[in-house]
Amino acid sequence: MSRARLNDVSPRQLSALAAESLAGPALLLDHELRVLWASPGVERLLGEPVARGALAPKVLCGDAVERPIAEALAAGRAVTGTVHRPYGDRLRSIRVRATPLRDEDGAEGWLLLLSAHETPEPDDPNAPVFFHGMWTRDPAMKQMFHVMQRAARRDVPVLVRGETGAGKELVARAVHALSPRHRGPFKAINCAALPPTLLESELFGHTRGAFTGALRDHPGIFRAADRGTLFLDEIAEMPLDLQAKLLRVLETHTVIPVGATDPIAVDVRVVAATHQSLRRAVEAGRFRADLMYRLRVVPIFLPPLRARRGDVALLTERMVGALNEAGERQVNQVSPGALKALTRYAWPGNVRELRNALEYAFVIGEGLVLTEADLPPEMTSPDPDEPLQTALVNAPPVSDAQGEAGKIARALERTSGNRARAAKILGMSRVTLWRRMVALGLIAPEASQD
Repeated sequence: MSRARLNDVSPRQLSALAAESLAGPALLLDHELRVLWASPGVERLLGEPVARGALAPKVLCGDAVERPIAEALAAGRAVTGTVHRPYGDRLRSIRVRATPLRDEDGAEGWLLLLSAHETPEPDDPNAPVFFHGMWTRDPAMKQMFHVMQRAARRDVPVLVRGETGAGKELVARAVHALSPRHRGPFKAINCAALPPTLLESELFGHTRGAFTGALRDHPGIFRAADRGTLFLDEIAEMPLDLQAKLLRVLETHTVIPVGATDPIAVDVRVVAATHQSLRRAVEAGRFRADLMYRLRVVPIFLPPLRARRGDVALLTERMVGALNEAGERQVNQVSPGALKALTRYAWPGNVRELRNALEYAFVIGEGLVLTEADLPPEMTSPDPDEPLQTALVNAPPVSDAQGEAGKIARALERTSGNRARAAKILGMSRVTLWRRMVALGLIAPEASQD
């Protein structure tokens, strides 16, 4: 709506538009459960107009025998549930979130937030699927689940290709859980997280005295995963000399600990993962071709979140539910504006970044509705590529500084003063958080960065 048209809208209409943009279709009821006000989207959702003074149980439940929403409202209890109403020649499922209201004079009422809650048929290709910790509606993801099930049955190496944060370890755990080895151990190691000397010891073990600090024998993760599954994350980052030793383990089913000479038999199924193409790494001379062929018996490609935008709303709903159980703030609605911002964002950090963004929103925002203003700045910026640090590092005006100081204080309160965790929630490095706290006068310049 243009600015000129907004000037012609009445305050009441503006209130209705604002309420619907924040919370979606909504009904305001008095203490007798009669409709005081309905937002514009309610009529579109229900397929018929809602008259002022109409009884909400009749509007929502009609002549249904089972009326759990109406019973909860009559008893004065907050409730979330689903009602089924005729809509054309079929039934439409409507999600209802009811919150009791009380004004300063003691008058009581209700706010009902409504949303479509389609219940797909069992053979509906768009039906959501939960598969070993992963939710999706996306056909490519469902095809990946099928490949995982087939691959899990055969005791062969699997290579998972996917971007950072997309859930590669979840895939590996699912392959293990579906395999004949599911009663055995599942072990994981990130090949990019350790220096080469330590990585070799962690993979294959070492004997006492093998190097300075080796005070006792260490079995290594291959032996720890015996009769189970070993997940080697970021396999492309493994140094070439260790790649040769890993190849020998896969060929001989034995390991030789650092400092030892005798091989030790191991029975391990390997699931490796990488965010980059191993073929290109081979072409660049950074990865052994023979090892690639050993690991890439069954390749599994994990789609990035930006390629399955239809999953964003589904994942958001599940993650908000989990955060409601874990945190102090309770959110019973994600505003349409916030959901639109989440859906159009590119998600370079994939599902992990979505989870972090929602945790940020829980910390920064307040109230029962998660709004667009609660989200990290890069998700609401006109420039989708603008980095989060731009909004946080540049010195803001005094009023903005006060708001930023409040956000930092709230994040530190939620993390019991742990700056590393607070920085993660705020989407900045620990050093950047320290600099902002100094700039805002929250700590002295000489204070430690830890």
